[in-house]
Amino acid sequence: MDGVVLGYRDEEQVKTIRQQMIALLSEGEIDAKGISQELGIREKEVYEHLPHVSRSTAAQGKRLIIIPARCLGCGYVFKNRTRFTSPGRCPSCKGTHLQAPMYRI
Repeated sequence: MDGVVLGYRDEEQVKTIRQQMIALLSEGEIDAKGISQELGIREKEVYEHLPHVSRSTAAQGKRLIIIPARCLGCGYVFKNRTRFTSPGRCPSCKGTHLQAPMYRI
């Protein structure tokens, strides 16, 4: 057991999921699927954490920026959408081929 310290965790394990999300979002733009892959959580969990991340960043004097989803069929941009989740279909052309919203701090 030379040099082994029991109970030691590296910095990434000590951070909460939301702290890890804030760190990841501070690095650049990423969508919910990318966040879920990076942190090893379900995409649905990402959407549950985003409102809390938004409030936490606001308390730190920062802002969670949402780059809105966009329809890849007609180009419609969901700029007035307040939900963090990805829309199901385009209200303009009724298409379902959409670019997911991106997030950054």
